Amino acid sequence: MKALHAIISGRVQGVGYRAFTKNKAKLLGLKGFVKNLPDGRVEVYAEGEEEKLYKLLNYLREGFLLSNVVDIKFQLLEARRNYADFNIIH
Repeated sequence: MKALHAIISGRVQGVGYRAFTKNKAKLLGLKGFVKNLPDGRVEVYAEGEEEKLYKLLNYLREGFLLSNVVDIKFQLLEARRNYADFNIIH
């Protein structure tokens, strides 16, 4: 089990990006969270099978209808297994 930690830059707040991310993560059976950062970026932490994490990363790059992803900084880590579901943190 691996974890993906990603910071997404661009027009990703106020455009449904967190809900989009949550839906895709749940579809893939991943656990973790997505949240807005104070500087306008979005943070994603997801745990699951490595192949599914890379699928999520592709979705994150595509973005949602009104979003405009400019950059994604990410790393793969060992999973902490602290999450029972995938949620939006407000």
